[in-house]
Amino acid sequence: MAVKIYKPTSAGRRGMTGHSFDEITKSKPERSLTEAIRKKGGRNNLGRLTVRHRGGGHKRRYRLIDFKRDKQDVAASVIAIEYDPNRSARIALLQYEDGEKRYIIAPLGLKVGDRVANGEMADVRPGNALYIRDIPVGTQIHNVELLPGNGGQLARAAGVSAQLLAKEGIYAQVRLPSGEVRLVHERCMATIGQVGNTDHGNIKLGKAGRKRWMGWRPEVRGVAMDPSGHPHGGGEGRSGIGLPGPKTPWGKPALGYRTRRNKRTDAFIVRRRGNRRGSSV
Repeated sequence: MAVKIYKPTSAGRRGMTGHSFDEITKSKPERSLTEAIRKKGGRNNLGRLTVRHRGGGHKRRYRLIDFKRDKQDVAASVIAIEYDPNRSARIALLQYEDGEKRYIIAPLGLKVGDRVANGEMADVRPGNALYIRDIPVGTQIHNVELLPGNGGQLARAAGVSAQLLAKEGIYAQVRLPSGEVRLVHERCMATIGQVGNTDHGNIKLGKAGRKRWMGWRPEVRGVAMDPSGHPHGGGEGRSGIGLPGPKTPWGKPALGYRTRRNKRTDAFIVRRRGNRRGSSV
């Protein structure tokens, strides 16, 4: 998982870095575990633009990932580590003893030939999925479920991990990658270890075209627009924002504005991310 540094053969190559793909063992996906992806271009079902700066990009097929890890009491072997264009992490192709194949997010250190298992009988080893009640306190985990049986939703990006801090009754305290501490039910499953591809954050794209290949379109600065198009727009010549603080195109504060409005789950947050200790919301 080393970072490849390019020589400055052009202005775009200068400072550009890329993945070495040393850990990848298979270049074509398992066809039975993929689905077609239709491009949306940021439009909803009515054809209206609801997400700006999306569109184009390389054609992809979606890899069906087993986030639930519900095939228990059957051991599996890792037969390949693959690239997944739909996520920052690498994926591992497992073959169970009964012949079924499934993809999982590849944790750090998982190699071809390793054995993995799910459920109560599994060891505390990277790649194995266990119920939180069976995981020792202090263990690094990823792919954490929020509701039992719903599949992992937390800590799935490249290089991240959560940590099991404590157990209280039927709930456990889990420190998430953001620093937030949250209560998770003991019957939820989590996978042991840290997500692989830890060098993902060190990649420098180097040129705009590389971002376009990922399906991102250009962004226009608000100060370059008319006042009718953005709160920062207008003014003679090059003028600043002209406001006490930056705003979004819809007039909301752009920095530090809280948007959390889910009182139903407030009780499950022990500590918010950042330096505010003891605040529950």
